[in-house]
Amino acid sequence: MTVSSRRIPVIIDTDPGVDDVLAILLALASPELDIRAIIVTFGNTDVEAAYLNILRLHKALALQFEQDPKSRARFSNFTPGSQIILAKGANGPLEGELLSAEYFHGRDGLGDIDKGHPDLNVDTKDPGAYPMLQFADKPGEDVALDIISTEPVKSISYIILGPMTSFARLMRKHGDTVRDRLGQVICMGGALDVPGNSSAVAEFNFFADPFAVKEIFEPVSPVQGFPLERFLLVPLDTTTPHEITFPYYKEHIDPTFENTTRPSDPSQKAPLLHFTSAFLERTREVMIMFGKDAMELHDIVAVWCAIENPPPSDEELAQAGPLPVLKGRWGAVRRKFQVERLGEITRGMLVVDRREGEGAYDPGVNRAAVQAELEMHGFHSSGALESTAVPAQVELETAPELEKKPLTVGVPVVNVTPGPAALLRTLTERVWGVVA
Repeated sequence: MTVSSRRIPVIIDTDPGVDDVLAILLALASPELDIRAIIVTFGNTDVEAAYLNILRLHKALALQFEQDPKSRARFSNFTPGSQIILAKGANGPLEGELLSAEYFHGRDGLGDIDKGHPDLNVDTKDPGAYPMLQFADKPGEDVALDIISTEPVKSISYIILGPMTSFARLMRKHGDTVRDRLGQVICMGGALDVPGNSSAVAEFNFFADPFAVKEIFEPVSPVQGFPLERFLLVPLDTTTPHEITFPYYKEHIDPTFENTTRPSDPSQKAPLLHFTSAFLERTREVMIMFGKDAMELHDIVAVWCAIENPPPSDEELAQAGPLPVLKGRWGAVRRKFQVERLGEITRGMLVVDRREGEGAYDPGVNRAAVQAELEMHGFHSSGALESTAVPAQVELETAPELEKKPLTVGVPVVNVTPGPAALLRTLTERVWGVVA
């Protein structure tokens, strides 16, 4: 991976749970990025508990560097003489019920390590214990405005790893400045063509505040949204195949790793390794209950995308036309959808408009057309494979101008990455210093 001469200034908007903390560790260990602020929001747990997880991360790294000074070189965003602003963002959705993901992340957001590993608890009364953090005395959206207003125009990437609430509040208060000066938004959220992870149909970040999603993607006057040509959505469809299996973690990273019945021993390993193993123990147990001995790297994919895709210039956007601007082996398409806010069982669902999308009338999408094709070739199922109803005889339009037309409107959605193996290598080498 080539590091550009100018690091990308980024603001990370996050609800620090398990995968968020791994994503932040990857960002801290990525020389391509220059982390200016971390804005902590509600989501996986409440703001106060999530805020402590950034302090826990700081403490683990400080102990790591004290024990192994050479490991400091891996974390270019966590060095003496530089400070990352830490601010609190939204503590609840714009509207609607406050929900969390404590069932997965635990009450503290990190698998309840506050009880299982009290050695990782932190002192909140001594700001001097965190020399590489600058504690903000104003709301996260105002901190973001200060950074956006002082950095070069359209140079900053704003990375959303939690609910979109804090960004929506930023747009409400300072929309004109954000539209004119912010370079790019990269947001992990949503499920378009795959099942949800918080409900049958909704991804958690959009489930937590669908009103914020609506306000950004479907603004109603006088509120204006963010220019979608500079927005990249990274949905579950793309992130789910990217994972780290726990057998892999044990083989290559921590040979003593198991679960909460055999908790991590800080006397046997480096502080950073103890920290990550401690919060992954309960995660492993939860994932096994779901039938999978692995953790999906949803937020990590979004940070990876920001590392490899700096904000596009106006010239690049003009040349690309309606297509999203991405580098290397990354790809994206535009998708049209609306978000459900009030549905009894569909809160946070993305209702995709499939009428104009690629493959909207491919065989398999139009069931009647497929059955007509089967009838033409004399194939008759025995009941289980296809309906025995007589299909409607439809004529498929095959004019070239109707085939595979890319959308020229809608939200740019990342649908291609360099692959799960490439991310796993990057994460393993950068965070733990292990070449697997």
